[in-house]
Amino acid sequence: MVRMPDGDDLDARFNELVSQIGAGERRRMRTAAGKGARPPRPSRSPRPPRQPGQPGQPRRLGRGLRSAAVVIAVVCAGLLVVALRPDLLSMPAPQAGPVPEETLPVTAGGRPAGPFVGSPAERYADGAAGFVMPRARALGGLPEKDVARALDRTRELLAAAHLDRRTLMGGRPDAFVRALDRSQRPWFREHLDTRGDGFDTRRWVASFAPRTAELSTPVIKVDGTATVAAARQDGAPGVKIRLNHLIVYAVHRPGQPGTTIRVVLHATGTVLAHRVNGRPALWVKDWGYTSTPVRCDVEDAFVHPLYDDSPPDKVGGTGAPSDPYDLDDEPDDEGGCSRSEGT
Repeated sequence: MVRMPDGDDLDARFNELVSQIGAGERRRMRTAAGKGARPPRPSRSPRPPRQPGQPGQPRRLGRGLRSAAVVIAVVCAGLLVVALRPDLLSMPAPQAGPVPEETLPVTAGGRPAGPFVGSPAERYADGAAGFVMPRARALGGLPEKDVARALDRTRELLAAAHLDRRTLMGGRPDAFVRALDRSQRPWFREHLDTRGDGFDTRRWVASFAPRTAELSTPVIKVDGTATVAAARQDGAPGVKIRLNHLIVYAVHRPGQPGTTIRVVLHATGTVLAHRVNGRPALWVKDWGYTSTPVRCDVEDAFVHPLYDDSPPDKVGGTGAPSDPYDLDDEPDDEGGCSRSEGT
């Protein structure tokens, strides 16, 4: 806190400053200040002569003006001192030093400034920018424009499956349905949110179980690779696009941002692009993901985050802990749960 000097300190400082100026210079300054401080002469209307015994109001007013002139002269003299000798009022600059601890920003629960800080996801791309496709070229009997269209549609599929907010919060994955080829849409809808032994197509998209999670930040981190190679589909020329990506979400319990954790999805899949009856077609194959940390004791196709304060999972994982950020450790199709390192 900066303390202001009191009136006595100011007077002492002023007298000290004035004492450093020569007498002749002080006289010139007083003369200039007196001239500069003189108030303008007020316009006066004729007044009747003062009767004997009448109070001398005009004289008292004159003394008041003279007193004000003296005060103004003193103030102006002080200003002239500063104008002529500004170095006399120079104050030493505050010394540099560490910022007081109590002024430093803090975060709730002692967490770092961002939910991805300190993890490999910190350097990943934001959102769809992480779904980088290879350069398009004529391949597998398809012209370059067909390959380019297939790569663009594959990127749309990835974004719809893993970044669409409605889908992420457990809603209907309409964005993914629109991105699918029209030949696969009926099958996907028919098997969506089915229970039992059949395949639930909800597993093709990332959906947190309703009322289990909120996004702690609109940023979703993405990293991975995509390759394209020639491949035939039912005898038709075409290409195969192989996908391998990590998608990292920061989520917390609804209304409890202090419970924020990172959930890592390792998504893999294959998309076949070819021509059917003369039109470009896209066929999704071997599409899915693993996720961590999530519950293994819930039998549905949703993602159930395992928070730091969640009850222990009743199933648990098996095998040696794996690195959830290892792109080379691709998921298998055996199902079940395996152990994982922290996210």
